[in-house]
Amino acid sequence: MAAVLEPVLELGGDGAAAGPGPGPGPSLGRGGLEVLQHTVASLLSSYGWYILLAAVAVYLLVQKVSQSLAARSSGPGAAEAAEEPDVVVRRQEALAAARLRMQEELNAQAERYKAKQKQLEEEKRRQKIAMWESMQEGKSYKGNLKLNQQEAESGASTSAVPKSKPNKKPLRGGGYNPLSGEGGGTCSWRPGRRGPSAGG
Repeated sequence: MAAVLEPVLELGGDGAAAGPGPGPGPSLGRGGLEVLQHTVASLLSSYGWYILLAAVAVYLLVQKVSQSLAARSSGPGAAEAAEEPDVVVRRQEALAAARLRMQEELNAQAERYKAKQKQLEEEKRRQKIAMWESMQEGKSYKGNLKLNQQEAESGASTSAVPKSKPNKKPLRGGGYNPLSGEGGGTCSWRPGRRGPSAGG
């Protein structure tokens, strides 16, 4: 080995400066390498499993991050393109049919609501006409309104048959006059005494 080192030393520079004698350079390099090997071996023997698990975890984390970045960059268009076109067309047709059904239901509800509102307005108009006619005839508005409501209810449930009022007996006789006291029976009104009041 000394024979191999001598030509290299001669090419590298001064022979006296880098002689083949035992110097601190080569022995320090070998000692440092041995120390490094010893420390790596002791670290691996003490913490080998932990280092292995940490390396696997870092590898899995890097794989997951790269997959999420690839999915983000491709976007939702790539996922739809990966699906079969027939499935996409069927899904869109089903969605359009559901929207059409919902629209038809909303239209039917709106028509029912309009019909109900129209019927209510017609009923209010009839009540106003009935009130106007009763006021023209000089009758009571409320009594006529109740009578009209009863007729409307009975007309809806049975056929329209005009109702006649039963003959009622009057409460007082025809010759009753509260001021004269005639025909009143036991109760009669008498005017007070005229004259100066006894006040003071």
